[in-house]
Amino acid sequence: GRIYDDLGEKQKALDYYNQALPLYRAVRDRRGEAEILNNIGVVYDSLGQKPEALKYYNQSLPLGRAVGDRNGEATTLNNIGAVYDSLGQKPEALKYYNQASPLYRALGDRRGQAVTLNNIGAVYNSLGQKSEALKYYNQALPLYRALGDRRGEAATLNNIGLVYNSLGQPSEALKYYNQALPLHRAVGNRSGEAMTLNNIGLVYADLRQQSEALKYYNQALPLTRAVGDRRGEATTLNNIGFVYADLRQQSEALKYYNQALPLTRAVGDRRGEATALNNIGLVYADLRQQSEALKYYNQALLLIRAVGNQREEATTLRNIGLVYADLRQQSEALKYYNQALLLYRAVGDRRGEATTLNSIGAIGR
Repeated sequence: GRIYDDLGEKQKALDYYNQALPLYRAVRDRRGEAEILNNIGVVYDSLGQKPEALKYYNQSLPLGRAVGDRNGEATTLNNIGAVYDSLGQKPEALKYYNQASPLYRALGDRRGQAVTLNNIGAVYNSLGQKSEALKYYNQALPLYRALGDRRGEAATLNNIGLVYNSLGQPSEALKYYNQALPLHRAVGNRSGEAMTLNNIGLVYADLRQQSEALKYYNQALPLTRAVGDRRGEATTLNNIGFVYADLRQQSEALKYYNQALPLTRAVGDRRGEATALNNIGLVYADLRQQSEALKYYNQALLLIRAVGNQREEATTLRNIGLVYADLRQQSEALKYYNQALLLYRAVGDRRGEATTLNSIGAIGR
């Protein structure tokens, strides 16, 4: 099951895990049962089926605790935190990460501790609490260095770069990305290399240096293809599409978005599929083809609800509201804005809440 999981053959992995599960139960091996339940959760998690993943993680957790498997317990807590994180439920994610962290510390598991500190840093980053994010990343970094884990070190440097980029300090972001890049290359981590190249491209895109952004995206793209990372390939194609959309080359933007879309579907990445659909909708909205825009937004909305990502659901609802506002259908626009507002508040996204309030205010003017 693990081998098929590593090969990306998720259904085959599930087939073998589901054969193992009743055998562990038959011999009353609760430790093994907990491990298999966790593994099944990991597969569903990777398939974007977050509620299903949680179902298995929540079965695994009490079993791990019952047999005193603190390492397994910490791993499952971390995994549950990651699900809530991906669903945009950041306070819930922190609750689980903060249970995992002291367990790893008590076990002397510096690798597990470093991973969890990184995860906590990522949550604070997404909540806009940048100094908190940096605090946790800077605790993870020396742990990875002490372990000689250059892969983990590179990932953490990349994360620190993300924080500085979001703080509007592009030169500082580039400093960290450029430290991460040779580490990825040294350990032959082409996926990590592609991700960092993508991030460098994003910095240059934000700086409006679009030709420089494209240079890095176009280095990342063949790497994602070489390692068969169709999810990463889709992300890069999406980023290239963004550049062309920003350059007002809408037909080029659509070309790249439409390459990204089938890749997300092929890997069962419903969240990525929703992002691509949303981006296509944005292009059509910009082209004033509002019925086309609504068609893509409404497809995105169904997918986002299926995976339970409230933050992205809110963004899509706001996008739909913007289309109706542009069509002068103000009551319909308000309906979608008010749905978006409740979701932004539920996940604590104050930036999204402020933007939506501004859109609601614009209707009254």
